[in-house]
Amino acid sequence: MNRHLSVAFVLAALAASSVSFSAGPTRLLRQPTVSATRLAFAYAGDIWVADRDGGRARGITATPAIESDPRFSPDDTLLAYSSGENGNLDVFVVPAEGGSPRRLTWHPGDDRVGGWTNDGRRIIFGSARTAAPSPFTRLWSVPIEGGLPDPLPMPRAFSGQLSPDGARFAYAEHPLAIVDEADGCSQWRNYRGGRVSPIRVIDLGNLSVTKIPWDNSNDTDPMWMGDAIYFLSDRDLTVNLYAWRMPSGPLRQITHHKDFDIKTASAGGGVVAYEQAGRIHVYDPATERDRLVEIEVVGDLPWTRPRWIEAGESLDGGSLSPGGARAVFEAHGEIVTVPAEKGDWRNLTQSPGAADRSPAWSPDGRSIAWFSDASGEYRLMIGDQKGADRPREIALDHPTFYYAPCWSPDSKHIAFTDTGLNLRVVDVASGSVTKVDRDSYTHPTRTIDPVWSPDSRWIAYAKRLDNQFHVISVYSLDSKRVLTITDGLSDSVSPAWDASGKYLYFLASTDFGLNTGWVDMSSFERPVRRAVYLAVLKAGEPSPVLPESDEEPGEEVPERAKSEIQGKDRKDGKDGSAGKDAREARSRKRSGGDGKE
Repeated sequence: MNRHLSVAFVLAALAASSVSFSAGPTRLLRQPTVSATRLAFAYAGDIWVADRDGGRARGITATPAIESDPRFSPDDTLLAYSSGENGNLDVFVVPAEGGSPRRLTWHPGDDRVGGWTNDGRRIIFGSARTAAPSPFTRLWSVPIEGGLPDPLPMPRAFSGQLSPDGARFAYAEHPLAIVDEADGCSQWRNYRGGRVSPIRVIDLGNLSVTKIPWDNSNDTDPMWMGDAIYFLSDRDLTVNLYAWRMPSGPLRQITHHKDFDIKTASAGGGVVAYEQAGRIHVYDPATERDRLVEIEVVGDLPWTRPRWIEAGESLDGGSLSPGGARAVFEAHGEIVTVPAEKGDWRNLTQSPGAADRSPAWSPDGRSIAWFSDASGEYRLMIGDQKGADRPREIALDHPTFYYAPCWSPDSKHIAFTDTGLNLRVVDVASGSVTKVDRDSYTHPTRTIDPVWSPDSRWIAYAKRLDNQFHVISVYSLDSKRVLTITDGLSDSVSPAWDASGKYLYFLASTDFGLNTGWVDMSSFERPVRRAVYLAVLKAGEPSPVLPESDEEPGEEVPERAKSEIQGKDRKDGKDGSAGKDAREARSRKRSGGDGKE
């Protein structure tokens, strides 16, 4: 099969819109920077510039690499940004009107643009180039003509800005992103762990440090407006814009978004520009007015054009057909089947612009189930295995992200889970959805994975308890009841049914206790040992693992011989009253008397 996948299996990848037509304001505008007359931002991996009042944007960069972090120079003539076109992020500068960019940093580590010095002669950037072995970020500055960068005095800082008089520097020590390479997408919302830190202000003359009032929140992106420091904080559980006036306050909340966080913000030209819900807002402190800027991006975007790609190395979510003649995979958002030996691959979805995921072949071989967001929200799809008919959609309440559809052996039901840790089952004929159970705690390892019994009447799964141990539970489709199989005193996972349905196998650990606190790194060094156990499911059914012992049975007396012995006893009087009297007489004789006391 590998030969067919790597050589013959090629997909046509088509974006939802390969040519950009005007359809209103563009979304997903990121990392805005603002000057007195214009805005710059990142979109589709390039840097774009638009008027501060909005309108049509024009491209500044056009490379296959990812450009990010634009920052206008104080005089609005230059634009600094980060680019990965040389394999890692480096600092580049380009005329704000467009032109040929110039590379300023050459270190093999990432250099991320953060801003400018007040005189416009140097660009400030963050880099972990000297932070071995722990890669924490420090701020540096590099001349716009090129040359060696100089470190700023703070030993650890990720972002920040000089005060207007150049005497102080406000900075944040850590990024919100857990993984820097994810460009902020790995942010843990409302995180309150060891990475949270306040905004600090360092006096560059005497190196004294002042902390802005802090509430154990995620505070970042500090910027100066006069003697006030504006910054982002999630102290009200949604990231909003705040301001604090030097030297003693007060602290004031500026925006009050409740739906989506403000992701990034920067100041310039007397205003603050920020990104929220994929759009750019401009806040003017003079008028205290917050304004949504409508921007339209129309570009070439060559990477969105239809093209043939080799998809054999990017297959995911494989499922074999019952007879092993074909296999179904997810590939670049399409559901495809490939033959084991002979024939061609088939694209069952033909849905560019949609994400089709997690295919599963039905046991009767007729159908394939998967999840698709073609409608705008994920739905369960059931299609013909040859792709001849339009697939059937089953809408799901409270749409979210779903995992791994699992067919019952009779192909009449499908079980699956979702991001909310719910376990549900679908009746294929009617399309009705039943909630079976819900796991108790979010955990990096998902363990509420359904397993069908051979008769399709039961679903087994592992559920996490309050003590963080798992129990094995089973759900009856007939009675709609959940039964718990294990006692919760050991960590029991990975249920598997015996082919006869008499037994349920699972893995269990009795030394799991020190591993329950997965956030606590002290649990990492505690090994977990598991053994295979089974539960007998029917009363009266013997266990297949009862202790056994080899024993000698002894010599058996034939039935004929037993009859002859019994007959002889009767003849000798051993079985009647005479025999009884004789035995009593012999007993009296042995005792030496007539039996009287």
